[in-house]
Amino acid sequence: MESMKKKPDIPDSSPKGPGRLYVVATPIGNLEDITLRAIRVLQEVDLIAAEDTRHTRKLLTHFNISTPTFSYYKEKEQSRSDRIIGKLHTGQDVALVSDAGTPGISDPGSILVQKATANSIKVIPVPGPSSLTAALSVAGITEGTFIFLGFAPSRKKQRQDLLLSLCREKKYLVFFEAPHRLHSFLQDSYDILGDRSIVWCRELTKLHEELTRDSLSTVLAHCKDKKIKGESVFIISGAADAPGISDTKIKELLAAYKKSNKKTLKDAVRIITEEYNLSRSSVYKQALKVWGKT
Repeated sequence: MESMKKKPDIPDSSPKGPGRLYVVATPIGNLEDITLRAIRVLQEVDLIAAEDTRHTRKLLTHFNISTPTFSYYKEKEQSRSDRIIGKLHTGQDVALVSDAGTPGISDPGSILVQKATANSIKVIPVPGPSSLTAALSVAGITEGTFIFLGFAPSRKKQRQDLLLSLCREKKYLVFFEAPHRLHSFLQDSYDILGDRSIVWCRELTKLHEELTRDSLSTVLAHCKDKKIKGESVFIISGAADAPGISDTKIKELLAAYKKSNKKTLKDAVRIITEEYNLSRSSVYKQALKVWGKT
């Protein structure tokens, strides 16, 4: 009769499947905003890919999380993402975090997610804090439609070209902006989009959180010669309905103002742009030609 003796455990030599990539949202300021799920995932994964390991280590220390970290920042996204994919292929679970908020939204992450998907690695979102949704939740937008544009281009010409392309857009325009570019962004927005209403959210969830509802011109004047700290979210109202006007008609109006000698070039541009909700820069260019200054 065959023995009924229990066989010893034999290690499973079958190859382990790939690990999972968790995209984890972390607090944008107030540490109490982290979710219970995010804490658990950060504790359980084998590795945390962080935009700035020094910054993330402060968060992990606060919640007594000892998981190893790996630096993953914008300038090294391509090469670092390949190394992380390699770790995932060995069966390690990896959590991706940015310095604040949700990775991949104006933060590093999209390249790694694309490569993980291409390698049949499961990507799992762990939602949570986001300055975008935080700002929208207190903006009081009734239409519910908006265009999120992230950080505007840092170069003036590219930034102005982007704003020019949005002049007639009727949806709300949502931008992130860094403090050192804040004034130039507001100036270009005012010059090109006109004096629209704006919601300005600064230092969201932090000690000096500030929420301002006003016009572009007022916010621009408020920021003049001031050193603004912290990143901002700007929600700019879309283009208002206005009667259409052709370029020929604009030239005729400009010529009439010039002939009357009652309005300066600047005044004529302001009147036309406000009445017809046009780009200030485009009308200004036409005015220069009419006034013979080109």
